[in-house]
Amino acid sequence: MNAIAEFKGELAAMSAALLWAVVSVVYGYLGQKIPPMLLNLTKGLVAIALLVLTLLLRDFLLPALDSPTFLPPLSSPFTTLNQFAFPLFLLFLSGAIGISFGDTVYFAALNQLGARRTLLIHTLAPPFTALLAILFLREQLTLIAWGGMLITIIGVAWTIAERVSGTNSTTRLLPGLTLGLLAALAQAVGAVLSRAALAQTAIDPLWSTLIRLLAGVSLLLLWMLWKQGRQVLSGLGSQRLFAIVFVTAFFSTYLGIWLQQISLKFAPAGIAQTLSATSPIFVLPLAIALGEFVSIRAILGAVVSLFGIALLFLWR
Repeated sequence: MNAIAEFKGELAAMSAALLWAVVSVVYGYLGQKIPPMLLNLTKGLVAIALLVLTLLLRDFLLPALDSPTFLPPLSSPFTTLNQFAFPLFLLFLSGAIGISFGDTVYFAALNQLGARRTLLIHTLAPPFTALLAILFLREQLTLIAWGGMLITIIGVAWTIAERVSGTNSTTRLLPGLTLGLLAALAQAVGAVLSRAALAQTAIDPLWSTLIRLLAGVSLLLLWMLWKQGRQVLSGLGSQRLFAIVFVTAFFSTYLGIWLQQISLKFAPAGIAQTLSATSPIFVLPLAIALGEFVSIRAILGAVVSLFGIALLFLWR
């Protein structure tokens, strides 16, 4: 139990990665049926409804924003600003950038590049996050932690790259690469903003998840209403398609982002984002179980990543 408490953030990040690995195949299917912005909006609305229901059941209707006693204060410019209003602003901004913009361009990149190329580019999100955390949060990581992050990212990238090499060369690479890079940067900025808010207040990760989703979904809804009017949800098509979106949103957005917020509260931003990016490693056993061929190179890449993960757990 002590180990679980000590590595609460890291375990939450890996649990989120596992969930995102399972639903990644479903999102690949949904992306062919639903426009990226509509898919992002719908999963966000479903997750908000589930989060509100959870808060009602927990009788936890107002977020606590008292300064935490269990976390050391971050030495950053944020500490001099209002401890109540500013964390909320950071979470709203995190949702606007990471969810409204970041998830939309991520789904668009999936449509342009396919899942494996998009995931390969998305491995840039952890180093982006770590660098931004150094600049704006003054977070300091040990050399072993940097080494663990680098080894994990290399293993993930190696695993994905092997699967990408046989893809169709006619894929429109330049627009997709641009979208993928924007998605990775948006995720990094969103993670750092969340970390800045969560590490300096006692706000519950469940509430921070709701605040981020409200910000992201509100912007998407306003934009789509302005562009499409009342036909905004017409792209969902059938009840069966909505049911698939609902179940997928439950695991990926409701549970996944909640776990991600827990990881950002209790682990350094770079480490949390690195472990959250290990979804491709979890995909391999699923692929084997489904009878798909998995090469020796992909397995070795997974082993390399697991070694990097071990470094992050054993020597912070």
